[in-house]
Amino acid sequence: MCDFVRVVGLIKRGLGGLLLTIFMVLPCAASGYSIEQQRANFLLAEKFLEQGNEQAFLSLSEGLTDYPLYPLLRYQYLKNNLVQTDSVLAFLTNYKDSRQANLLKPQWLDYLARQERWPEFIQNYESNDNTELLCQFNWANYQTGRQQESLGAAKQFWLTGDTLPKACDSLLFALTQSPLFTPGLMWQRFELAMAKDNVSLADSVRHLMSTQDQELADIWLQVNKKPELIAVEGFLNPAQIIHGRIFAHGVAKLIKANLELAMSLWDSKKPQFNLDQQITQQIERKLAMALASMRDGRAYYRLQQLGPIDPEVREWRVRTALFEQNWSHVAEALAALTAEEQQDPKWQYWQARTVEALGDAMQARVIYARVAEDRSFYGFLAADTINKPHQLSSKPVSVVDSQLNELLSLSDFKVIQELRVFNRDLEAQRQWWFTIKKLSQEQIMTAAKVAQQWRWDQVAIMTLVKANYWDDIELRFPVAYLPQVQENGYSQQLQPSIIFGLMRQESMLDKNAQSAVGARGLMQIMPQTGKQIARELSQQWLSDVSLFNPDTNIRYGTFYFKKLLTKFNGHFPLAIAAYNAGPNNVSKWLPFDKSVPADIWMETIPFKETRKYVASVLSYSMIYQQRLQGGALKIKELLWDVVPSKN
Repeated sequence: MCDFVRVVGLIKRGLGGLLLTIFMVLPCAASGYSIEQQRANFLLAEKFLEQGNEQAFLSLSEGLTDYPLYPLLRYQYLKNNLVQTDSVLAFLTNYKDSRQANLLKPQWLDYLARQERWPEFIQNYESNDNTELLCQFNWANYQTGRQQESLGAAKQFWLTGDTLPKACDSLLFALTQSPLFTPGLMWQRFELAMAKDNVSLADSVRHLMSTQDQELADIWLQVNKKPELIAVEGFLNPAQIIHGRIFAHGVAKLIKANLELAMSLWDSKKPQFNLDQQITQQIERKLAMALASMRDGRAYYRLQQLGPIDPEVREWRVRTALFEQNWSHVAEALAALTAEEQQDPKWQYWQARTVEALGDAMQARVIYARVAEDRSFYGFLAADTINKPHQLSSKPVSVVDSQLNELLSLSDFKVIQELRVFNRDLEAQRQWWFTIKKLSQEQIMTAAKVAQQWRWDQVAIMTLVKANYWDDIELRFPVAYLPQVQENGYSQQLQPSIIFGLMRQESMLDKNAQSAVGARGLMQIMPQTGKQIARELSQQWLSDVSLFNPDTNIRYGTFYFKKLLTKFNGHFPLAIAAYNAGPNNVSKWLPFDKSVPADIWMETIPFKETRKYVASVLSYSMIYQQRLQGGALKIKELLWDVVPSKN
């Protein structure tokens, strides 16, 4: 048996040149080690690889072929040795179902492309959604005699307003040198780029144009920078079709900066230009939706005048009518929803509100009772309206030990378990999501229970979503960190259920959660906000990392929420909206002249994310209240009328 303690001890003492000699003497490449010995060898092999001691690494790793993390070890070696074609191909064949093979394959294909080994690239390429590899594949075809097919694919790449990877440059250049490249194709990409405000891409396309077209492109770029130019008499020539498109682009830009001017110019000058129907409909939609998001009284009329409409427009017709509290218009807008949309509990709730407002209390109660069966914000609100208890309909996933053991015996789950042994939770979770894609619905539900047992709350919740199962309330609404929640709830005079509702929405109770913009921890606090809170609490700010500490995060999050609640006079929907979108935005969304019922105010929040956020936090809070057996607080009791701003 190998003297593992002795070998590891020599590494720690750093005996330099003696290391390899002593290692080679010991029989470390033998097989049949215990799992503890394999783990020790795995870490030792990683150390050799890190040190660049290739011979020692290869010798030691030979004895780990039956260890679950061997593919990871081999991947770590091969990704830096892509020149070893036979070894790479053998790995991709032997471990084709592993996550590491999925990681290595694109790296090797990229290596083949850089080496211009086109036949090998084509032979080993498999269709996927990787734009860079797809460009390289088509360039490989071009280089091996399939030019026409490749140029046809290049046209599809060209027709985007997004900047493409550098790997696409050769293919696109070949297109620009081919007979397929026309002025119309140039203008299409230029316009797509301008629609996405990708000025650098538009400018690069401009350089390919004729002198005459460059002059037109320059006018477009000027309008993009200063859209008010479309108001200058004589700046645009209505006789030129391209000037009509420039005019429409200018209006679209103005909508964000000066809606009144945009609307005035569009309504007065539109007849002068030769605009196709699609562009006209796009601008009309942008104007109507901008008015709707501002809760402008003219929105309903403009939304009604739109031609072919989509679900978002249909919904905003309802919302604009709601904000007017014109119940006849609400009824009209609800009737215009599709049959499927009308069955949504949200619109069913508003149907009940409308019927009630128009005088049919009995019919309204029938609809409320139907909606009250739904476990959602609207279901709870409907239940409160007719004094019925909230329906949770909890049906936990039922699994037996044999199902759990069978799942954990799968090779992919053995990999996950080994990564957890080494506290490599991030890598373990990446492996988890790779593995989940291979499972049946029943196995996914079992996996969710495994994650729950491991206290991977966020992973458990999201895994159950993959199974399309929603009724395991205990799993979906965990009560981890209960002592900290109760302590801070008491100190801030907040219901624990409200704090849990915020945490569930913000992070799914993942203490290590980090958003794309940098918010951290259970209650997703930005570092700058954390520093400010620390000052206000007269506490020392340690570092951004401190926000991953549950004690700190919950303390800061509850303090900040209570501060928002105080700012908005104890109004929970306003404070919850401010937690998501910021207090400045919420202040802008307050009504101007008269109070608005809270449910209507929530339904007409301009930001879709915040609209869903407020409803989710409130409904989650009601679920947590039942989980914690915390009393009979009703959601309706939190929905006071929203009063006009005092500013």
